[in-house]
Amino acid sequence: MSRVDDHAPDAIDSEMEQRLLASATDALINAYAPYSQFRVGSCVLTEAGRVYSGANVENQSYGLTICAERAAICTAVAAEGPRMSLVAIAVVTDPRQACSPCGACRQVIAEFGRGSLVIYHGPDGWIRTPIADLLPDTFGLSLPGAAVQ
Repeated sequence: MSRVDDHAPDAIDSEMEQRLLASATDALINAYAPYSQFRVGSCVLTEAGRVYSGANVENQSYGLTICAERAAICTAVAAEGPRMSLVAIAVVTDPRQACSPCGACRQVIAEFGRGSLVIYHGPDGWIRTPIADLLPDTFGLSLPGAAVQ
């Protein structure tokens, strides 16, 4: 399956969703958030069936902070290579509150999984939505070797 193919919102079952949320929760324990005290954990499922997690890492210069979503995706790329393709990503925060991925994370999620499912806590509970709904006009270049064409 190509990374530009759409995954159905039910691309993962409830057992896998719980596994992703549990792994994201485990990851946030290792978050480095001394400035905001807002810890975030994320976990991705790839087309290869593998699961990778990441945590946010803050920096005194806030612009250099690494979000948990991008940390998990970078871990997946490092393990699987540049053709890694996302199926789903889960995001968990502490304290628990409504928090969807930021714009930069949305773009990176779309880069590696145009049809990927994003799971995060919204104002009324867990939300499961395709990345295309969070980032309808994804930026993209038509370059040889680019993840997204």
